[in-house]
Amino acid sequence: MSSTVTVRPARGVRGIGMLSIIAGIILILAGVAVWVVVSTTLSDENITVSEDADMFAGQQVAGPFTAYAQAEVIDEHALEMADGQTYAELDREDPVRASVMDASFLRASLFTSVVAFGVCALVIGLGLMFILVGAALRRLAGGPAVAVETPGTTSAGGLSAAPRHSATPPPDAAAPPARPTTRPADPPSVGGRADTPPA
Repeated sequence: MSSTVTVRPARGVRGIGMLSIIAGIILILAGVAVWVVVSTTLSDENITVSEDADMFAGQQVAGPFTAYAQAEVIDEHALEMADGQTYAELDREDPVRASVMDASFLRASLFTSVVAFGVCALVIGLGLMFILVGAALRRLAGGPAVAVETPGTTSAGGLSAAPRHSATPPPDAAAPPARPTTRPADPPSVGGRADTPPA
C-alpha cells in the first residue's frame, strides 16, 4: 500500500545560501588584500635571494617561495659562521653571536611572511568553498514542491504487510466456506397442513 507525500523546500535555506555566498566573497577579498599587503611590504625591503640559493637565486623576495628560499640561505650562512652552532649554543662572549642573532631574527621575519601567505591562501580557498556551498543550497531550495509516492510499509521479513482491515477482499482470494444454519426445521404437518396453535 503506497501513499503520496508532498516534499517542500525548507524555509530559510535560500537565505542561508545567500549568506554563505556573501561570506565567501568577503573571505576571498580579505585574503587577496592581505596577500597584496604582505607582498608589497616584502618588495619595499629590496631583499634579493642570494646567488648560492638552491632556488630562485637573484630574484627579488616578494612572495612565499622567494621568502622561504632566502630564509634557508640565511640559516646556512649563520651556521657556517658559527661552525654549525645555533644562537643558543654559542658562548655569550663569542663575537659571532650577535651576527647569528641578527640572522635568526631575519629568518623569523621571513618565515612569518611565509605563514601570512599560507593563511591568505587558506582564507581564499575557504571563500571559494563557501560560495560553492551557498550556490548549492540556493539551487536545492529553489525547486518547487514535489509529490513523492512512498511504497507500503514492510514487515520484518521484507514482504509487504497486508492491511489490517480491508473494505474489499483481493480478487484472487478464495470464497469463504458456507456457514451452517442454526434455524430449526419446519414443524410437522397433519393432513397436509401445518399445525396451528389453538386460538
